[in-house]
Amino acid sequence: MKRTDWTWLVGSAALLCLGAAATPSKKAAAPAAKPAAVAVPQPKARYAMDIGTTSGLAGMAGGGAGAAMSMMFGGGGRESHELHLRLGSTLSTTGAPVADHFFQPAAKLGKSVPLVTPVQAPSKEEPGQMPRDFQRPKGRLLLYWGCGVHAPKGQPAIIDFSKIGTGQPMPNLYTARIPVDRGPSVANSRTYGEWPNAKSSKQPQSGSLLGNHRISSSYAPEIQFVLAQDYLDGLHGATSPGADGSVNLSWNSVPAATGYYAWVMGMKMDSSGGDGPRDMVWWSSSAGREFGGGLYEWLSPAVVQQLIADRTVMPPSQTSCTVPAEVKAAAPDFMIGNLYAYGPETNIAYPPRPATGPWNLEWTARIRYRSTTSWMIGGPMANSTPQKNGKPCKPSLFGAVTGLGC
Repeated sequence: MKRTDWTWLVGSAALLCLGAAATPSKKAAAPAAKPAAVAVPQPKARYAMDIGTTSGLAGMAGGGAGAAMSMMFGGGGRESHELHLRLGSTLSTTGAPVADHFFQPAAKLGKSVPLVTPVQAPSKEEPGQMPRDFQRPKGRLLLYWGCGVHAPKGQPAIIDFSKIGTGQPMPNLYTARIPVDRGPSVANSRTYGEWPNAKSSKQPQSGSLLGNHRISSSYAPEIQFVLAQDYLDGLHGATSPGADGSVNLSWNSVPAATGYYAWVMGMKMDSSGGDGPRDMVWWSSSAGREFGGGLYEWLSPAVVQQLIADRTVMPPSQTSCTVPAEVKAAAPDFMIGNLYAYGPETNIAYPPRPATGPWNLEWTARIRYRSTTSWMIGGPMANSTPQKNGKPCKPSLFGAVTGLGC
């Protein structure tokens, strides 16, 4: 495989995933009438803490080229951590906004990390559109979904890139049922700060989040809470040949996981070897046609339970799924497997709701967890033991991206 082909697939996958998260959700059908909920007052401040564990290709950041190649070839189990912190307030600030999240030493993030208010540059793009300089892939996107040896009748759904106008979103691609919910944002807060940011962005490679946390700022009440749930365990995916050319995916059970979602992206190269049209293949483990959107985010246990009921998400008891043979046949050159384990959620409100009388809510905090992994499936880059001239050897970056071995 040429290096440009590898770059093309990864870049296209990243843009598709970016579009999946950025595309506004369409209005869903109105749910059945429910009893009126008790009104919850608007707090002065809302804090969101999204906590992730990454492994495989997703966790190779910070491990260097050697660790990255080891994971590509199935020989590494390195895990990394990710944090996304957001503080939104209804209050204004005097002077420049300042905010910090203070950690325990075990977090290995230093004394604190700054929550920086982003500078909003004018956007020339309309919501839901790809950037104007986006190089649209050539060829087609083939969509498959559902676990099983063979794809059901009616698949794949095909999106022909040549028939989509410049600057237009790809039609009927991303799920509209599962909205992206990131909590506080610039749009819904009078004053806002986030981490990572341009000032500080190094994610923790190890450490623990158990214990006391304090968020101090110039535009919100001081927030303090104690975490009793640490990072989730890492996910480790594996593949094996299945019946009739299908591919069996399997993974370890993650304690505290509420459900799993898998997806695979692959490609079929131009048969002439040139830079002509090619097919990109996208498969989802969902029983229905559900791609992207909130599925690529942190999801609450309540939402996950609903998605398990309609077979969009796999239950926590399930640790395997079969990718249909048609997917492997459509992407014979290269495939990347991706797996999400959704985790628990902690919600804290201060002060607690009183038994009687008004509730003068100062702040709320929402802490969510997930674990993700990705790995190679098939093709010249997925051999568990790279070789050169028939002998095992230490993998190199050149050998990986060229498919020529070490």
